[in-house]
Amino acid sequence: MSSLSRKLRRKKKRQSEKDLQEKLGLFDKLSDHCDACERPYDKEDKEMVTTWNVVVREKEEVVRLYCPPCWDKAKEFIKKLKEKSNVQEDV
Repeated sequence: MSSLSRKLRRKKKRQSEKDLQEKLGLFDKLSDHCDACERPYDKEDKEMVTTWNVVVREKEEVVRLYCPPCWDKAKEFIKKLKEKSNVQEDV
């Protein structure tokens, strides 16, 4: 029984390591500017690293980078679309 559980643990560990490597590979695709407004992005700036938003589409292997103002605009736009669709559904 212990050999089976050890085998499962090893398999799970290998899978998680593989997933991590795939995600790190996508990190290389990170651009050096905002994808919406072209504002430059400095990977060495701690504030930028913590405040900018990254969207990863794993199936398409697409990595998009957005500055805080563009991210806020996008969230506001989505909020308005949801409100508009709720109003239209009520009619």
